[in-house]
Amino acid sequence: MNKIATTLSFLLIVFCLSANAQPDRWQQRIAYAIDVKMNVETNRLSGIEKIDYWNNSPDTLHHVFFHLYWNAFQPNSMMDVRSRELGKIELGTDRNGNPVYDWDDRVRDRIQHLQPDEIGYDSTEYVKLNGVAQKLIYHETILEVQLKTPLLPHSKNSFEVSFNCQVPVQIRRSGRDNAEGIRYSMSQWYPKMVEYDYQGWNANPYIAREFYGVWGDYNVNITIDKDYMLAGSGTIQNPNEVGFGYETLTGNRQPSTEAKNGQRSTVNGQLTWKFAAQNVHDFVWAADTAYTMIKKQMPGGPLFYFVYKKVDSLQPRWETVANTIEKAYPYIAKTFGAYPYKNYSFIQGGDGGMEYPMATLIKNASVGTAMHEFMHSWYQGLMGTNESLYAWMDEGFTTYAEQRTSNWLRGDTAFAFNNSYNSYFRLVKSGREEPLSTHADHFNTNYAYSVAAYSKGSLFLSQLGYIVGQDNLDKILLEYYKEWKYKHPNANDFIRVAEKVSGLELEWYKEYWVYTTKTIDYALGNINVDGANARITLKRLGLMPMPADVLVTYKDGTQEMHYVPLSLMYGAKPAEDTVKTIVHEEWKWVDPEYSFSISRPLTDIKSIEIDPSQRMADVNRVNNKIVVP
Repeated sequence: MNKIATTLSFLLIVFCLSANAQPDRWQQRIAYAIDVKMNVETNRLSGIEKIDYWNNSPDTLHHVFFHLYWNAFQPNSMMDVRSRELGKIELGTDRNGNPVYDWDDRVRDRIQHLQPDEIGYDSTEYVKLNGVAQKLIYHETILEVQLKTPLLPHSKNSFEVSFNCQVPVQIRRSGRDNAEGIRYSMSQWYPKMVEYDYQGWNANPYIAREFYGVWGDYNVNITIDKDYMLAGSGTIQNPNEVGFGYETLTGNRQPSTEAKNGQRSTVNGQLTWKFAAQNVHDFVWAADTAYTMIKKQMPGGPLFYFVYKKVDSLQPRWETVANTIEKAYPYIAKTFGAYPYKNYSFIQGGDGGMEYPMATLIKNASVGTAMHEFMHSWYQGLMGTNESLYAWMDEGFTTYAEQRTSNWLRGDTAFAFNNSYNSYFRLVKSGREEPLSTHADHFNTNYAYSVAAYSKGSLFLSQLGYIVGQDNLDKILLEYYKEWKYKHPNANDFIRVAEKVSGLELEWYKEYWVYTTKTIDYALGNINVDGANARITLKRLGLMPMPADVLVTYKDGTQEMHYVPLSLMYGAKPAEDTVKTIVHEEWKWVDPEYSFSISRPLTDIKSIEIDPSQRMADVNRVNNKIVVP
């Protein structure tokens, strides 16, 4: 009996500890083995996917979904109709008085005019589960697979998918023969399992916007004409066989003579490229017969490939891109966390810039575009946030990182984020702003989506630095990387990191900035005499409350920072600079006015300014400063 009692006591302790512990959020897991053959004459490829899929959820799954992205590139597809409908919306006029419409200029009405040999399609011949063919239902860019045997919780199952595709004329992200003459930009090219998470299936049709995928491993074999050089996600597993500059040295072994001389081991004039990528959520590749490459190895860091179409006049520009990334990487790793994969490829292709795990497609040698897409390696590649629901956490955080890094590269001490603030102010003035919580595909205009995701999302971080202090923000960014890489974080996950690091309550900030379009507007009110001293009144004119930094400059050149915490924060940020800081009692968020006294008379004051750092997104800064004559 004593032994039984001891055992029961032990189990009770374990149960209590488990109940009180905070478990990690479950995630599905996947492993792809993909073999494809590309016919460069017909622009078609055929392939077989063998997929191991771990249902780590507590749910029984009676169907699964696959993305078939290229079915969007057909006349009257949802992408086509949506683009043409938004193109009817008049946003205003340009400086010449001509109307400006809400087109995505890359798409416009181009899909409507595609001919049969120009469209894209992804035709799935069969999907087998554990060797048994399943029922397929097409929903344009989403394939529903109705399972004869459901996937049980915490089980592993095997799928086999046979598919045939036609590469579309390059319109949006993927396709063939883009404006720079790149033959193949192969993104969203394979049947990709839809993510199932704590919110259920995320079977978003391909309309225009963002992506979300299951963490997993990829082994991809691509057979193509031997004259084509490839680049893509992952690491090439047969570099000495394919050549094209990818050759490696192992011990005393030299690259093969055939690879160096371009006489590769081919079958029927074709060459098979073998790629592998671990712990990623997508796979991209590109191919061209005129590609060349620059390589940059970071000490203790990744190997960078810069793959582009060899044009002598453009060579210096690509060298500039390569040298800039090489210079920036140590700062990026220190500020946002180290890049954890073996290599990363900047590949000329696509329609502008588009990020993928371990690689990006960029249209041309633009340093700004390259920097932006590389920073996606953190907020899209490593975090893997659901971009349809939280596009601002990817595009906005990436924009913040790009602007901050670019400022550092220039040695510029000025404020790095003015472009984002001004873009946001214009959106507010336009009356077209929608909450950041709007699904990426469901914004009323391309304009509102773009500014919300990129600019207002960037402001979320720069303004957070104002609320918690810049040093705390820097710690938050690194802790977020440490705690949430490979885990699909959402907005609340980020805020909880920020709260733990700063010691402040920040739920209010997320609720106002993400779920509403309420704006910030603070103003200086009356400056009165309080005995021998001056008394300053602040006014909250906007509907979003904030803490207040108020800089008082005296005629003798001295300064004081008067800091007024917001009641919802339950605390105060630390002093940020060498200016004497005086912390006042909290401002109750319901009060439209707040007054405080200073220790010197009114006649000593030269100027008073709310938010001298201008990190607060105050929509009317005209009333933020008074200069005493």
